[in-house]
This record gives sequence, C-alpha cells and structure tokens, in this order.
Amino acid sequence: MKSVNRKDEITRLRASARRLGFSSVEMRNEALRLMAEGLTRDWPTIKAANDADVAQAKSEGLAPALVKRLVYDESKQAEALAGIADVIAIADPIGAMKAHRMLDDGLTLKQVTVPIGVIGMIFEARPDALVQIITLSAKSGNGIILKGGSEANLTNRALVQSIRTSLEANELGSQWIVLLESRSDVNEILSMEGQIDLLIPRGSKEFVSYMMSHTNIPVLGHADGICHLYIDESADLSKALPIAYDAKTQYPAACNAVETILVHSAVASSFIPALHDRFAGSVKIHGDGRVAALIDCIPYAEGDWAVEYLDMEVNIRVVDSLGEAIEHISEWGSSHTDAIVSEDKRAVATFFSQVDSADVFANCSTRFADGYRFGLGAEVGISTQKIHARGPVGLEGLLSTKYLLEGSGQIVSDYSGPNAKAFKHVELAIKEGADA
Repeated sequence: MKSVNRKDEITRLRASARRLGFSSVEMRNEALRLMAEGLTRDWPTIKAANDADVAQAKSEGLAPALVKRLVYDESKQAEALAGIADVIAIADPIGAMKAHRMLDDGLTLKQVTVPIGVIGMIFEARPDALVQIITLSAKSGNGIILKGGSEANLTNRALVQSIRTSLEANELGSQWIVLLESRSDVNEILSMEGQIDLLIPRGSKEFVSYMMSHTNIPVLGHADGICHLYIDESADLSKALPIAYDAKTQYPAACNAVETILVHSAVASSFIPALHDRFAGSVKIHGDGRVAALIDCIPYAEGDWAVEYLDMEVNIRVVDSLGEAIEHISEWGSSHTDAIVSEDKRAVATFFSQVDSADVFANCSTRFADGYRFGLGAEVGISTQKIHARGPVGLEGLLSTKYLLEGSGQIVSDYSGPNAKAFKHVELAIKEGADA
C-alpha cells in the first residue's frame, strides 16, 4: 500500500475513532452483538484459515509454544464469544465519574473517563488476542491498528473480514479498525507518534523488548513472564500439588504459567517427590543440588532461574525460609505473577506485602492472572509497569481521564493576593454510570 493511501487510511481511522468515542453505549453494544453473530456465522471460514496457518507453521518448524498460541480452535472461539458477552454486560466505561469536588460555591469539578484515542497492537500468533482487543476497543471507544505476525495472516484476515462484514449493519462502521500485514508495517507503526496514542505489544521477550526500545509512543506491556510458586512450610500439600501441576501444565505457553517452584526445606522431602510423580515424565525438571538429592532431574545450570520456558519445563529450588523465597523472587522475577501456598495467614500477608509483582496470589494457580478470569470481560495483555495500568489490562487500561470544571463567572484573581477568597474543596458524591 502506498504511503499516501496509508496516511489517508489513518486519517479516516482517527475520525472514525472520534465518532466511536462519543457514540452511545447502546450503539457500541449493538456493534459487539453483530460481531459475535458474525464470528459464529463465519466460523467454518475462520477455522479453515487457522488450520492452514497452523499447518504452515508446523511445516516451517515454528517453535511448539508459538504454534500452540497460534491455534484458534472451538475452545478459543467459545472464549472469544464469552468475552464479547461479558464486555456487553459491563456498564458504559466512557464518561464514568472518578472524582466530584466543589471548589467553591458555583464552581464544581468532575473527573471523568475518556477513550485514549488510537491503540496500536502488534502481536505474535494469538489470533484470539485480535478479537479481544477489537472487543475492548469497541466498548471503550478507541480506534485500533492491528499488526499480527505473518504466521497468523490467514486467521487474522478471516477474523477482521468477518467483523467488518458484520459492522456494515451498524452506524459506526468499521473504519476504526485497521489491519496491517506486511513486515515493513511494524517499523511504520513504531514511527506513528502523534497518530497512535498507545502501543500494546504481545509476544516473546525479544519481540516486546524491541518494541519498547524502538518507539517514542507509550508502550503498555511486559517483556518477561517469569512466574514463581512458593510452597511454604505450612502449606497443605493436598492443595499445593494440584496448584503446582495446574500452574505449569494447564497452558505452559502462557506468560502466567509458572517457571520456578520454590519449596521450603521443611516440606521438600514430601512435596518434591510427589510433584515429580505427578509430572510423570511429562515435565522436565531443572533442580539445584538439594532437589537432585530427592529426585532425578536436570542439574541446575547458571542462568536457569532467568529462563522463561513457555513449555513443559520447570525449575525447582529448595529454600530455608519465606524470606529467602521472597529474595529469590525479587532477584529473578519479572514482576508478573507470583504465588504462595500456605496455611499461615502471617506468611501470606508478608508475601502479599513484600512481593512487588502485578499479580500476587495465595493458595491458587498463577494461571488465574487473566482479564477474563478477573471479570474484566477480556484483556489486551498483562502489564508489569507501575504507571497507567498494571496486571491484566481490560477496559480501564484503554481509558484516560479529563477534568470538567463548571463555574458561574469565577476568575482566578479573586483567589489570589492579600484578600484572596478561600477554596472550599468539598468532596461531593460520585454518581454511578457514564455521564453522571
């Protein structure tokens, strides 16, 4: 596509995004309903496209973890449709009041939510991520520029074509969605400062790191997903065993799958052999010397603690205290998701307060770190940053705020100087619902 046409395309997208941003929630929900109906209607075409992408990826020797993320099967379709239904059920996020304050008589301040504007999403594989971001963009009133990996071109094209066809019946249309496909488009997106307001990359550590270091556009996301599970000395091992198994094996290619299991020395001789048997040879275990004394495992090698396997492989380390476990997580973790299994409420409280991660869990699998499971409807990714959004990013992560100040003729001069009027700064009730 010629650059002049691309410029026109982005101009149309921004204009369409503005219309989307001040449209009624009923209109946006209707667009979402049409999208869901279309995905159901076009499932055979979408499935055929994905089968072709997966077959091509396997023939080219793509990494198994990437191939698994590429699959868009019946269960992924069902999750996508459930996500759309959940997002429809969420109250209108645009115009929701965050603060309400009387500065003085007749001078009232409100802080309300607004769309960010245009989101740029660059992702490897994961066609389900495409559906999630379009869904959340529609509800939150944001335009979206999508660039998927070439390994998912056919699936992404089929999904977007289905959505575009469905939106022909909606007044908002589909110009607020742009799908880019060529490799050169990545660097073009990274240079769209002033046209794209927020970038969300989803993919490997190297992929996300490249995005973060090659653009001036704000980037929301995480590079690593090195998640930990700590089995405390007070852990109920009947809980710990299925939690550890689920955290590693339920979907090992996900960024919230556990990569290192830390086991207190007081329960190591009971728990580690039992976990070894539960893995039953399906999971490769890398262990330190104390682990190797209990089970057959791959001896720990320098750097193992920093590895994100994204596969049926895991590190196990024996520690002598909760403090040692927290120190390990602080040194080697990626601030993504870390969990403790413990019946000691003080240990849980300490873990919660001292582990500085976006998601900190107790007595459950790390795999719960997900926007859909959190009730966010869907997610556009997981952020380990401490500004804007953190953890699973749903609708709120695609919103900013603006202040609305309504007066009755006030001027700043009256509030300055020796005879300055005093501000009252009275907090008022925050009304529920958009445009409250």
